[in-house]
Amino acid sequence: MTLHHWIRQTHRWLGIFLTLTVLANFAAMPFGPTPPAITYAPLAPLALLLASGLYMFFRPYLRKAERS
Repeated sequence: MTLHHWIRQTHRWLGIFLTLTVLANFAAMPFGPTPPAITYAPLAPLALLLASGLYMFFRPYLRKAERS
């Protein structure tokens, strides 16, 4: 498995994990003040999704620049 495929697969799993943390955040809201651990839990996968998404977005342009 190449690095590109590994990053794409990780990006998919991070998206699922982000969705679960956001759902946990909304599920905890009716029970009073949400603990900071649940409130800030989506930030880590979101940052990793940003990094992997930017990599996948710019990868075709970088490959074109390498060929030229």
